[in-house]
Amino acid sequence: MKPLTPRLLSTWLLAIGSLPLMSGTGLVHAQDIGVTADTITLGQTTALSGPLGDLGQDVLKGATVYFDALNAKGGVNGRKVVLVAKDDAYNVQRTQEFINAMVTDKATFALFGTFGTPNNEALIPVAQKAGLPVVMPFTGAPSVRAPGLSGVFNLRASYADEADKLVQHVTTIGFKKIAIAYQNNTFGKEVLAAATASLEQRQLKPVAVAPVENDASNAVSATDALMAAQPDALILGLAGKPTIEVIKAVNKQHKGLQMYALSVLASAANLKTLGPDGVGVAISQVVPFPSRGSLPIVREYQAAMTAAGHTDFSHLSLEGYMNAKALTEAMRRAGPKLTRDGLVAALNGMKEYDIGGVVLSFGKGAASASRLVELTVVGNRGNLVK
Repeated sequence: MKPLTPRLLSTWLLAIGSLPLMSGTGLVHAQDIGVTADTITLGQTTALSGPLGDLGQDVLKGATVYFDALNAKGGVNGRKVVLVAKDDAYNVQRTQEFINAMVTDKATFALFGTFGTPNNEALIPVAQKAGLPVVMPFTGAPSVRAPGLSGVFNLRASYADEADKLVQHVTTIGFKKIAIAYQNNTFGKEVLAAATASLEQRQLKPVAVAPVENDASNAVSATDALMAAQPDALILGLAGKPTIEVIKAVNKQHKGLQMYALSVLASAANLKTLGPDGVGVAISQVVPFPSRGSLPIVREYQAAMTAAGHTDFSHLSLEGYMNAKALTEAMRRAGPKLTRDGLVAALNGMKEYDIGGVVLSFGKGAASASRLVELTVVGNRGNLVK
């Protein structure tokens, strides 16, 4: 993962300096919070540092590339999009502080790309109470996809979709003894529940499950417990350091055991850290392969990234790019008199929207607009291959 570029930093600094005032030509009406004659201000609390900082940086990079190109062409109905990204370092308390400040300041039109399962679970009730839409959060958690959850719009397939795809694959190729390592937080427990349910649909049960702490302090002992069951395959409901430490520990005990991870593993920094230990690990993905231009959205993304000086195409930055494009389409549909209610209505009305070879359908409560899940594998050079 490349470090944050001056371009990204300058974008955030510009965003902070562009916040609308509470008087004069600033906020128009209460329902138009965050909208001026010239700007639309989006708020984001995300992990730009800490254990998952490389993921948050990469997703934000793709979104920033899209919004920069959009603004260069005049923005949305004559308004430029200002994305104010706050680094919560995947810390729920910091997330809550940022969201409370955004609600109090009344300068944010909508939340966009908020990062993390426990973080989004904490911020969504606050946002709902304030009438603040939550658009394209970066989490696949079933808990933020409840059918009755209003004002929340997910694009990416859920962790349940990813877990089901992994279980479908391992059972199709004949594996029966499947173990599950899961992170000892909300994210990991939801992946465990989804994977277990998918196994039960196929009349199977995991031969072993083991929790792994967020700091990976028990990664070796958890691996010992899993390997004692002599599994045929291991599903990793883990993110960040725990994933890396468990994979390395497994390879020391059982080199060649097939391991399956979710999309959150697939950052450049994680793959580099894994090195040879990552070779052969299968990873589910919720957006198309970013290095193959077979779909219009991928070709568009590649052109925009290249124009912005980036050659490090990734699933994560493509996801950020797609999120930004889908939100922009909804804001266009909401019309020149942009309001939060208008945005919510526009998103609810986006059915069968072709974003460029991937069809999205919102308006199903908070359910995912996309069910796309593909499998990739870590190749011999530490790169992802299909």
